[in-house]
Amino acid sequence: MFRPENYIRRTSSTVPFGYELDENFEGYLKPIEEELQMLDEVAEAVFHGEISLGIGVDWLESETGRRMSRPGLKKYVDKTYGRSGK
Repeated sequence: MFRPENYIRRTSSTVPFGYELDENFEGYLKPIEEELQMLDEVAEAVFHGEISLGIGVDWLESETGRRMSRPGLKKYVDKTYGRSGK
């Protein structure tokens, strides 16, 4: 099956932050560029110690209207930048 550009395959019942369902492409999730950009900015600030995870998730929710848990943000930061505190 054809996969649209930048779409990811849906692997669970939860839709990850920065993506939404697209009824035109069953089994794939459509990226929301503004949310993904905001997530990258917040993750970088958390990684560099500029803000805490709590401030990061509050910032994401106030800017996008979508919630993300602290463990979810930590997992994203660790995956993107490597685990801190080594």
